[in-house]
Amino acid sequence: MHNRPQGTSPGETTLFRNPVIPGFNADPSVCRVGDDYYLVTSTFEYFPGVPIYHSKDLVYWRQIGNVLDRPSQLDLDGTPCSKGIYAATIRYHEGTFYMITTFVESVTGARRNFYVTAADPAGPWSDPVWLPEAPGIDSSLFFDDGKCYVMANRQPPAGQQYPKHMEIWMQELDLKEQRLTGPKFSLWDGAMKFIHAQEGPHLYKIDGWYYLLIAEGGTGHTHSVTIARSESITGPYEGCKMNPILTHRHLGHRHPITNVGHADLVETQNGEWWMVCLGSRPYGGPYRNLGRETFLVPVAWEEGWPVVNPGVGKVELLERRPNLPEHRFPSLPACEHFDSERLGHQWLFIRTPRGEFWSLTERPGHLRLRLKPESLADTANPAFVGRRQEHMAFAARTALDFTPQSERETAGLVLLQSTDFHYRFELTLRDGVQVLRLTERRAAVDTVLAEHAVEPGRQRRLYLKVEAIGQSYGFYYAVEPEAWIPLFEQADGTLLSTDVAGGFTAAILGMYASGNGEASGSYADFDYFEYQPLD
Repeated sequence: MHNRPQGTSPGETTLFRNPVIPGFNADPSVCRVGDDYYLVTSTFEYFPGVPIYHSKDLVYWRQIGNVLDRPSQLDLDGTPCSKGIYAATIRYHEGTFYMITTFVESVTGARRNFYVTAADPAGPWSDPVWLPEAPGIDSSLFFDDGKCYVMANRQPPAGQQYPKHMEIWMQELDLKEQRLTGPKFSLWDGAMKFIHAQEGPHLYKIDGWYYLLIAEGGTGHTHSVTIARSESITGPYEGCKMNPILTHRHLGHRHPITNVGHADLVETQNGEWWMVCLGSRPYGGPYRNLGRETFLVPVAWEEGWPVVNPGVGKVELLERRPNLPEHRFPSLPACEHFDSERLGHQWLFIRTPRGEFWSLTERPGHLRLRLKPESLADTANPAFVGRRQEHMAFAARTALDFTPQSERETAGLVLLQSTDFHYRFELTLRDGVQVLRLTERRAAVDTVLAEHAVEPGRQRRLYLKVEAIGQSYGFYYAVEPEAWIPLFEQADGTLLSTDVAGGFTAAILGMYASGNGEASGSYADFDYFEYQPLD
């Protein structure tokens, strides 16, 4: 992954550019094993779940797999947008990697905690071990003196004293029996009484003290990181007088980095301390199309407490590098030609893929999507394969071979925020004529922005492209390579922001095919998918 500040050469290594993992990588958790670092993030309704990244220097990260990559591990059927897999924690203990997370099942908030294990972080990971007696979200693990503990949040047993008042609980986990055992302990019910939504706990033992790091204030503009400590693992915990130790809520909605919070600490092999946290980069106003991304910030210890970015007190876009040897990985190619028998780790489905609707082998060098009755407007698994938007300015293109047989059959490019907010750039039929149509879906209402009759070129294919410069999105097509014709320009990109659409995810770009309610024997072939940053 490329992460060199603009204007520097490969040999100049004093600074790096945040975020270290851009585009829809929220709730980061990190652990170190020797000289290697591993990090996981949230995925909500997308499959596979929980990407896992590897780094040698905390700056350059490479995705090495997905923790939940089998349907037996993750059943997302019927899961609403922004539910599903919430914040995960990754830890390593005595030769085994552990990932624990919460599966939020429905709009009503039904939630279940589970963990999986692996000897190799690249997988395979085990099937879930469910913890039915573990309430709340953002579950975490801590190993101490031969014991393992689970933490998460819950409503205080005595009741909530103010809106979204939560507490952090802890209980021992018997790894042999794979169940919680002993009493639940209340560790913390808020560092600042006017701040709500205590969640995201992580526990550390440093110089004989137990430190409890949590996220408070919700995951929006008032997000923050607070910390407390105790000489006993079960408390009582003393809140840091400097809390919150990290927040950007006082910097305004148009600051380059907003809603900073939900952090995890890691000590390097050289004795430095760093924090990974989520944050967002608004652009074109207070709009966050890229969702919540993973940032890196230095930490120092003063008088027994962590100070985040001393002298600065915030996360910056340009930051000094860790005292670690620079270690880059080969960049992913800008163009995916679908020459492999498996999709790369970066590709996503909407919910658990059901049915044999996609193939890389039926027509080698192409992604074939068979039309399914399900559409993007359904809380289901449509025939869609996509990837994260990572830049404020980008171009994405593909070559489509598709012959619609009815007015319900469609295939093309999609810019997705949710079932109710997205753009569909599709080939279909109208009155027996093939037409290319751009549909804006806003608050569950479809509006056709443009439509034009097209006939595929000599190779019976149609080229599709979207270009985004900030919040201005343009849609182009061609029947011959590079002979681009605008279908619609200056579409409103804020539609793809969480600030308009709501939710916890971000913009996803992808290929799509649908029978829109009807079964179909048709399919669409995509020769390639190219994504290029323009900023």
